[in-house]
Amino acid sequence: MVGRSYVLRVDLTAGTVRKERVPERWRRQFLGGKGIGGRYLYAELDAGVDPLGPENVLAFCVGPLAGTLPGESRYAAVTKSPLTGLFLDSYAGGTFAERLAGSLEDCLALLVTGESDEPVHVVLEGGTAAIEPAETWSHDTVETAEAYSDAAIACIGPAGENEVRYATIASDAGDHHAGRGGAGAVMGSKRLKAVVAAGPPAEPPTAELARLREEYTERYASDDTGIWQAASGTLESVDFADEVDALATEGWQESAFEGTPEIGVDAVREAASGREYPDESVPGGFRVETEGGETVPRGATQMSLGAGLGIDDFDVVAMLGERCDRLGVDVISAGNVVAWAVRASQTDAIDADLEFGDGDAARALVEAIAVGADPPCDQEVVETLREGVDAAAARFGTEQIPTVKSMELPAYDPRGAAGMALAYATSDRGGCHRRARPIEAEVFEAWDRDERITAVKTAQDVRSVLWSLVADDFAGETMWHDCGATFLEALDEASDLSYPTDALRLYRTGERIWTLVRLFNVREGVDRSDDRLPESLLGIDDRVDPDAFERLLDAYYRTRGWGTDGRPTEDTLERLALAAVRDEATPVGTVFDRSIE
Repeated sequence: MVGRSYVLRVDLTAGTVRKERVPERWRRQFLGGKGIGGRYLYAELDAGVDPLGPENVLAFCVGPLAGTLPGESRYAAVTKSPLTGLFLDSYAGGTFAERLAGSLEDCLALLVTGESDEPVHVVLEGGTAAIEPAETWSHDTVETAEAYSDAAIACIGPAGENEVRYATIASDAGDHHAGRGGAGAVMGSKRLKAVVAAGPPAEPPTAELARLREEYTERYASDDTGIWQAASGTLESVDFADEVDALATEGWQESAFEGTPEIGVDAVREAASGREYPDESVPGGFRVETEGGETVPRGATQMSLGAGLGIDDFDVVAMLGERCDRLGVDVISAGNVVAWAVRASQTDAIDADLEFGDGDAARALVEAIAVGADPPCDQEVVETLREGVDAAAARFGTEQIPTVKSMELPAYDPRGAAGMALAYATSDRGGCHRRARPIEAEVFEAWDRDERITAVKTAQDVRSVLWSLVADDFAGETMWHDCGATFLEALDEASDLSYPTDALRLYRTGERIWTLVRLFNVREGVDRSDDRLPESLLGIDDRVDPDAFERLLDAYYRTRGWGTDGRPTEDTLERLALAAVRDEATPVGTVFDRSIE
C-alpha cells in the first residue's frame, strides 16, 4: 500500500522527535497541505497564543499526491502569523519541496513546536528527523544554502533571525520563498535556522499516477496559463496591471506607472542570462545578474519594489529584489513599508529624508530593518517597521498604505474592480491576491454582484483544495475542473485511505477547509469589521462606493452561510461536518437577517 498517514512532531524545547498517525477522518476531510495544517493549528493552539512564542506550531506540509502532480513540486508552511495574528499558509516550490516530500516518506507534515536555546537545524530523511546544532546563524540565505551543498534546505536569513514580522522561509539559495505573513520570523523565534531535506525527491508511487503526471504536464504546456508562464513567468502581470490602470504606484498614490516599460517583462527578458529551469518543459523565472549575485525577478518584485517605490531603473529594482531574497524578507511587505516611510517623511510624521525613486535609500532602509545596518531614519522608526505597516501607522499616526487584517496589499489596485476588493477583504490570511484574483477577467467585463461573488468564492474554495493537495499554483489549474479527483481516484486504488474522488465532494472539501480557517480566525477575534477595504482606498474617487461594498459583503456572507457578523452559522457547520470540530471558544454566526438590495 502507498500513502501518507503520519506526521513528524519535533519539540525544540524538549529536543524530542515523535512520529504519530494522522486521524483517518482528518485525512479524508482535510487532505494535506493547507487543510491538514489548519486542522492541527485549530486543534492545538489556544486563542491569543503568541505567534513568536514556543507554543506556536510551524508546520511544513506536503499533500497526499506529493511528487505526482504536474508542474513544480511545492510545500506549505502553515502557522499563526506574527504579522496578522491570524492563520497563515505560505507556499514555495523548487528543489527543497521535491526533496521534502521524499524525505518525509509516509508523513504529511513536519510539526515544529517549542524553542531551542541555541541555533539548530532539523534534518529529515527516511521518514524521521534529527535536531542538530546549526553553524550558519547570521548567514544570509545564499550563504546558508552553500553550507548544505549535499542537501536541499529551507532556511531563514537575517530578517527571520531578527524576527521581522514579514520574514520569509527561503529555499534554493533564495530563488524560492514561502513569502507572506512572517513564517520566517516564527522560525527565528524558535532558533530554527533551517530544515534540511536529505532524502531523494518523491516520485509517483504507481505507474498510473506517473502516467497521469505526464498527461497533465503535456496538457499544461499547451494550456493558455502554461503558455503564458513559459513565455513570461509572472512578470507580465506588471504590464497587465499598468494597462488596466490597476498598478499601485508611489505608495498607492497612482494606479499606473510611466516607468513600466523599463521594469516590465520585456526589460527582464532583455537583461536575463537565462531561465530558472532551462531543461524543464515549462521553464521557471528569468535569471538576472546583480552586483550582489543572481536573482529571479517575479511580478511582485517589479510591482512592489519598482512601481510601488517609483523606481524605473531596472538594475536598481533587480538589486532590491536580490537584497530581499538574501536577507529573507517578503518583497511585497518590504516595498510597502518603504513606501509608508517615504510618505510619512513627506508629511513630517517621521524625521527622515526619503523620496520615491531613490533606490539607495530604499536599500538602506530594507537592510536596516533586516540586520540593523545604518538606517536612513530614526532607529525607532526602523524597529516599528519590523512589525509592518499597521504598527507604523498606529505608532506615528499616518494610514496611507493599505492593509487588510494587517497584511500589506500587493500592487494589484482593487479600486477599479469590486470583485478584487471583495477578494482582498475576505482573504483568510490578510491582503492577498492569490486566494482569488477576479481582476484578471473583471476589468474586461461588466460583472454584476452575483458574478463577482461566484468568482471570488469559487476561487477561494477550489484553491483551498488545490493547496491542500499542494499543487503548483499555475499547473494546478489543469485540475480546476475536478479539483484533482482523477489523481485521488488513482491513489485510492493503490491505498486504503479513501479520499473523496469526485469533483462535487472535493469542492465541498474546499469549502470546509476555507470555513475551518475562518473558525480559527474568528476564535482570534475576526468579524465583519476585519473584512473591510482600507480607509486609504475609500473616498478617493468614484471607483469605490463604500455602501455598495457593504451590500456586496452581505451577499457574500449569505452565499457562504455566514451571519451578518461574518461568522459561520451552526447550520453551515453542520452541513460541512465542522460542528463537532468547533470548540467553545469559537462563537458562531447569527442567522442572516439583513435585506440585500
